[in-house]
Amino acid sequence: MLEGIHFCALTKGFVSTADSECLAFSQNYFLLNSVFFDESECGITVKITCTKEKEKQIIVNNSEIKPFSRHIGRVPCITFSPQEIVIVNGAPAERRRFIDSALSQTDRRYLDDLLAYRRVLLQRNAMLLQLHEQNRPPNDMLLLWTEQLSRLAASIVHARLKFAVLFFLHFKELYSRLSVNEDPSVLYRCSLGNISAGVSLEELYLLFISKFKEIEKQEILRTQTLVGPHRDDLVFLLDGKEIKKYASQGQMRTFLICLKLSQHRFFFEIIGEKPLCLLDDVFSELDSIRTADILSILETCGQTIITSTEIKEQSNIHALSIETLKKISAE
Repeated sequence: MLEGIHFCALTKGFVSTADSECLAFSQNYFLLNSVFFDESECGITVKITCTKEKEKQIIVNNSEIKPFSRHIGRVPCITFSPQEIVIVNGAPAERRRFIDSALSQTDRRYLDDLLAYRRVLLQRNAMLLQLHEQNRPPNDMLLLWTEQLSRLAASIVHARLKFAVLFFLHFKELYSRLSVNEDPSVLYRCSLGNISAGVSLEELYLLFISKFKEIEKQEILRTQTLVGPHRDDLVFLLDGKEIKKYASQGQMRTFLICLKLSQHRFFFEIIGEKPLCLLDDVFSELDSIRTADILSILETCGQTIITSTEIKEQSNIHALSIETLKKISAE
């Protein structure tokens, strides 16, 4: 159920981003039909078909969507699954994916810049490899790719810095409601070094240009771009200590839940609409007090769909068993 909703909202699976892995075993295709309603009760129909042989097709309000990125943000959605603990304790790429997902659903320009950045990065790295293999000095083509990459990098980092400031305000307020006596911090670690959140777009562009000039020979030697938003990271701290190094599993899980709930608040502040919450097994390994705190916060979050191994005694929770869902599906 979560997989189907997530696919219709964000064009990819809940657990795996590989479309082929969303196909049921021994099946050749899947078909999803859905209707979402926004705050004004305006309906959005989404139909998705996917086969083993062909690329998936996405039809929104009877019109085919291409590229698929055009659909991102139309149905705002946040998720939680136990596997996402890697956002807290995993590689920097996981935290970049978290921040990119949040900004892509609320800022169309950010998504466009991010996709363009990835394309230009590939081109620039190919040029660095070519210069290295041919033992040639930097040329005008490298300068062109560097200028384009610097513009896009400045725009992406500028948006991320603003996000980090606004997001942390929501995070700190929510974390204080989870019955914990700890001081959390969320910092943006830029590959350029210490950068103020108040830095301008043009200043960032000039900093990137200067940095690329400084490390040009090193990049050609290593055949890769060594600075930029693809190298940045979010740093999570508890009482001044980095959480992925020192926190317990319970602290990490609480931190992740708060990240997701803060993402909901951020969406609502930016777009004025409460996103769907898709929460998989969110209450496991949590005590009754922490569970009650989270349910209290979720009461203000709009529609929330939760999987759980046990029914929670809460007046506004409508529980459906797997057997009931199977009957609905069969009908």
